[in-house]
Amino acid sequence: MSSVTTSGAPKTAFSFGRIWDQYGMLVVFAVLFLACAIFVPNFATFINMKGLGLAISMSGMVACGMLFCLASGDFDLSVASVIACAGVTAAVVINLTESLWIGVLAGLMLGVLSGLVNGFVIARLKINALITTLATMQIVRGLAYIISDGKAVGIEDERFFTLGYANWLGLPAPIWLTVACLILFGFLLNRTTFGRNTLGDWR
Repeated sequence: MSSVTTSGAPKTAFSFGRIWDQYGMLVVFAVLFLACAIFVPNFATFINMKGLGLAISMSGMVACGMLFCLASGDFDLSVASVIACAGVTAAVVINLTESLWIGVLAGLMLGVLSGLVNGFVIARLKINALITTLATMQIVRGLAYIISDGKAVGIEDERFFTLGYANWLGLPAPIWLTVACLILFGFLLNRTTFGRNTLGDWR
């Protein structure tokens, strides 16, 4: 009686598909950035980089939160409407209370409450994310219309603009806040149990 033994060789084969999945977007970004730096005048200047960073700061912070939705296999259609409603809420509260921080806190709390409602309905009530966030989108749009009374809302407190246009070490505050969000959410997603559970089988 003979037995055949096989030893599994370690899988060291180069996997282009896996590398592309992990770093493909980074490679595309680097190529586009390099091409613009070479062919577009003044693209790689500090002033232009600062302007680009400021332009994408809000989208960057929103993307940090959306990353967790996508990593868990879901998505959120209500993001833009929640941002708009939170902004309207903050503006109205600032004008009513004459307190910058109460207004900012009110806007943040509205965003947190919207996220909690979405999460509860999707995770606990098992309602599809598309239906849930679509409904939330319509609800917060209506809420923004009610809060603003259907009118454009301005902010009279000059401290609000001072906060938005603040510069730290030569860069606008929104850029630093975006960098902080990227670092924080990257750490949560890759270095914590919560992040590993969020990724699940997608890792």
